[in-house]
Amino acid sequence: MNQKLFTRDFTMVVIGQVISLFGNAAVRFVLPLYLLNTTGSSALFGTVMACSFIPSIILSPIGGMIADRVNKRNIMVVLDFLTAGLIVLFASRVHTGDFLLHLTITLMLLYGIAGAYQPAVQASIPALVGQEQYIAANSVINTVNAVSSLIGPALGGVLYSMFGLAPVLWVCVVCFFLSAVMELFIHIPHAKQDAAGRLLKTVKKDFSSSLRFIFRDRPAIGKSMLVLCGINLFLSAMIIVAIPYLITEVLPLGDAWANSLCGFAESALAAGGLVGGICAGIFAKRLILQRAGDLLVICALCVLPMGTALAVISSGVVNYVVIVLCCFFMMMCSSMFSVQMLAFVQEETPETLIGKVIAVIMTVAMCAQPLGNAMYGMLFERCGGFEFTVVQFAGLISLCIAISARRLFRKLK
Repeated sequence: MNQKLFTRDFTMVVIGQVISLFGNAAVRFVLPLYLLNTTGSSALFGTVMACSFIPSIILSPIGGMIADRVNKRNIMVVLDFLTAGLIVLFASRVHTGDFLLHLTITLMLLYGIAGAYQPAVQASIPALVGQEQYIAANSVINTVNAVSSLIGPALGGVLYSMFGLAPVLWVCVVCFFLSAVMELFIHIPHAKQDAAGRLLKTVKKDFSSSLRFIFRDRPAIGKSMLVLCGINLFLSAMIIVAIPYLITEVLPLGDAWANSLCGFAESALAAGGLVGGICAGIFAKRLILQRAGDLLVICALCVLPMGTALAVISSGVVNYVVIVLCCFFMMMCSSMFSVQMLAFVQEETPETLIGKVIAVIMTVAMCAQPLGNAMYGMLFERCGGFEFTVVQFAGLISLCIAISARRLFRKLK
């Protein structure tokens, strides 16, 4: 195993992630915003976002199983080319027929492809770096994700506000095409595994072995996964729906600036993730798994000032600043927590199971996301004028989950 972190192949994976994730962040920000601008309905927005997550939930475990049996480089290449073609098709049909149907299907496919793509990236890390580099490598990938998510929504929001939807789509097509071409030259070591026979039988066997490992062999991983489900349901889903809805439809910020400001708010989330990823890399040896729950408590506490500001402050600008700052610190702690959890799973899992186990964890954790998106979309619409109650509800429930998680992690050895 190569002990150096930035080998040629790992560096190329990182560069490919920068390009691909930038395009992904931009298109997945602009398309829902286009829907919200066109309809103005938080319930419809939440429902479409909920539908978008379903393919990701279904394809994540399949992507993990494929990542353990197929060369991970080939998975990245094929999916990037496929994404570029999908956006070209949507761009050619966005103004024909039922735009809502086309947009929903496109978002579902984009999230589904991302769900199959990420297990391949995460599962490639043990093949490219030594075990003592796992936290640092995960920190780099998280940082790349954060940088792309930082730049993507900000530039996408500005381009969308100035020129409309089409230029953003074509920029994203170029990103995915360039990423796929570059990934053709990456070499990731691959050991072929024997299939269990037919496809369905193989899928069933792989999924069963992953669940058995998570809940029976390593129950701490299973309990951590359930914590992620709760956080996704009550905290992550609220943020996904609240930021675009509050900024573009509720806060008095002006129509001309709302979309751009929404893009910068999304970038604040990514900036927090970037800082958190960098901190995780710098302080990798000081991060203690038993204290990981403290990071979740901080995330939940960051929600409460948002709800309080919405309740007592009428200024749209002040509320916007509070939302941006809270989201920044929330994502910083969340990113550090994610790096710790990924490293923990990678250290505890045999190499032949890594892709499948990561995919199952992502799948089960994401199951709560569609329900949360739909729930908060309806809650914000029904609580018009009292949106702060929805935010405070999310913060208090998340805080209870985080406190329980802190007790769990402190018992881990």
